Amino acid sequence: MATIPITKRGAEQLKAELQRLKTRERPAAINAIAEARSHGDLSENAEYEAAKERQGFIEGRIKEVENKLAAAQIIDPAALDAGGAVVFGATVQLQDEAGGEQVTYQIVGEDEADLKHGLINIGSPIARALIGKEEGDTVEVRAPGGVKCYEIVGVSYV
Repeated sequence: MATIPITKRGAEQLKAELQRLKTRERPAAINAIAEARSHGDLSENAEYEAAKERQGFIEGRIKEVENKLAAAQIIDPAALDAGGAVVFGATVQLQDEAGGEQVTYQIVGEDEADLKHGLINIGSPIARALIGKEEGDTVEVRAPGGVKCYEIVGVSYV
């Protein structure tokens, strides 16, 4: 089984989701099924079908999260010593060479990615272009929107 890189924060989020699914969502789905079943004929009971479908979704998500946690390689960015190189978990400050605007991204796992919060997936074009580079390097990112050039202004591990 291949390992999946994930930050410590991301692993905690998955554990919290798993706990919520098992302690709140699953019992609520079971209660909804019991309630719908008490209404009589199941062959024409839309509430029963919806409750069963919801339970199936919850069980599938529980299995998915458990598998991800089992395969997770938890990386604490604060404990990294990559000598200034951009690696998984690093926070990178970039300056757009065309417009001069600065952006900051942290390279994280697939489940943690949230562009609005500056968290980019390790598999994204920009993260792949940054991996292995150092402060002062220029990177060319080939993205669906075209080619962009950035200068790496800073690399930190927080």
